[in-house]
Amino acid sequence: MEKFMSVQVKETYIRMSSSFIAKIKGKLLYGDQVAVIEENDAWIKIKAFNSNITGWMHSSALTVKKIILKPGKKDVKLAANSDEYALAGKGFNKDVEKEYKIKNPNLNFAWVDKMESFKVSSRQIKQFQREGKLVPQGGA
Repeated sequence: MEKFMSVQVKETYIRMSSSFIAKIKGKLLYGDQVAVIEENDAWIKIKAFNSNITGWMHSSALTVKKIILKPGKKDVKLAANSDEYALAGKGFNKDVEKEYKIKNPNLNFAWVDKMESFKVSSRQIKQFQREGKLVPQGGA
């Protein structure tokens, strides 16, 4: 029986091999569905439904729950509730953030907002690893 999974983070990449610094073949967004081809430790070889691209994704970006949500649509139907989505996406959604701000009025979220806007390229990651003599678990 074929296994299906959904993307549980805001955006993620399909990679050529099972490494965070492997060449990117495509991009998926929250709620996109994939078919599982192979599992190798924390990495999963997938085939994307929306593009038919095959490649590797880290398991932390995927869930077995079927997410029926496309950002921007008015009719939202979820297999996971919005709090689960916020946790799965490793961040806040607007409602959770608003509630947190009410409970913590003295906290400044400016740096959180700024950090969320940072983009780090694959080239920068490779350079950082090279300079720090870092080898990802499972090899480069």
